[in-house]
Amino acid sequence: MNVHTQHFQIAGAVGQLECALDLPDPEQFAAPVGLALVAHPHPLYGGTMDNKVAQTLARTFLALGYVAVRMNFRGVGKSEGVHDHGAGETDDMALLLQHMRAQYPELPLALGGFSFGTFVQAQLQQRLLQQDAASAAERLVLVGTAAGKWPMPPAPANTILIHGEQDETIPLSAVLDWARPQELPVVVIPGSDHFFHRKLQHIKNVVVESWHRRPAQLQA
Repeated sequence: MNVHTQHFQIAGAVGQLECALDLPDPEQFAAPVGLALVAHPHPLYGGTMDNKVAQTLARTFLALGYVAVRMNFRGVGKSEGVHDHGAGETDDMALLLQHMRAQYPELPLALGGFSFGTFVQAQLQQRLLQQDAASAAERLVLVGTAAGKWPMPPAPANTILIHGEQDETIPLSAVLDWARPQELPVVVIPGSDHFFHRKLQHIKNVVVESWHRRPAQLQA
């Protein structure tokens, strides 16, 4: 896949925020079919929008025909400000969504995140649901879900959850404990660590194969 990334900045509450935009292949899609925002892992542990899992998520959304947008959280790369433990990052992601909505007002929305980014996106989804359910994301993709690390809110029934069997940062057991009361399926990648070393292709495969399926409880 030939990907031409466009970089731009938006004005955040604490300064400029660095963003990256990828458009789906026009030879495959006459027009984008959706808008996807992707959130990267923890900034204080080297997380950036160029993280391999975040990039894999962006390319996965491109393969589905979505416009894929990433952002460096405050204090990362060219983004100004300092880390705000998820609160300010959720505000910033909401501003990015507002910016993209001005360009693509009618496209279905998807939110994707990895590790700390799952916490941000799950919080954003709850905010959107409270403001106006019609504006919320139609689907979430959460990879390395930050259960047990941060207070993860509930996720929609059609959320795609992917986790590494041997995740040393966020134990699989913590994710299962979070998902169990919600009856959310978790796709486990055997032998994978937190960063899906040599397992990245499974993320794309799982998402693409699952995208058009609907959980049984939603089919009635």
